[in-house]
Amino acid sequence: MHTTRFLFACLLTVFAVAALPAQAQTGWTDKSRIMPDKLRGLPVGLTLWHTNNPCIPEKTDSLYVWKHSTMVRADVGDLEFVEAGSYIWYDASGWHPNLRENAQDFADNFGCIDGKLPQNKVFTFVKNWRFGKQLYGGDALWYIIARDKTGKLYKGYGIIETEAKTN
Repeated sequence: MHTTRFLFACLLTVFAVAALPAQAQTGWTDKSRIMPDKLRGLPVGLTLWHTNNPCIPEKTDSLYVWKHSTMVRADVGDLEFVEAGSYIWYDASGWHPNLRENAQDFADNFGCIDGKLPQNKVFTFVKNWRFGKQLYGGDALWYIIARDKTGKLYKGYGIIETEAKTN
């Protein structure tokens, strides 16, 4: 069972990393710091959070489903989407690049027209669900990078804990 989970995690990482540009594959080079490289040093200007957190999976007929939503709000002013994505942590080696959303993905998932994030308006990715045939836990660091009208970049990030046990 443990070997199966490890092999599944390895395959997931290989597919996720293969889909990203070369720079993202080494996106967390300083293991003494918690933030991946692209996020370190950017000021926080967005609030990003998840509910249900921690997220307990539900068993369906053929899959486990971790049902949660992800919300974001621009706090420092009106911002414009630049990039969003996540890193996953499922073993002792730390953060692994997971997914990266382009402007269209972000607009579709969060209901954010043209990537515009007006200050203090909450946008929600309602069904940001994880599906799997295996029951395994792991954490994800979701992030959003956005810019203000002067071009200054800001980040927002939030960690979701996905558990390996059902209720």
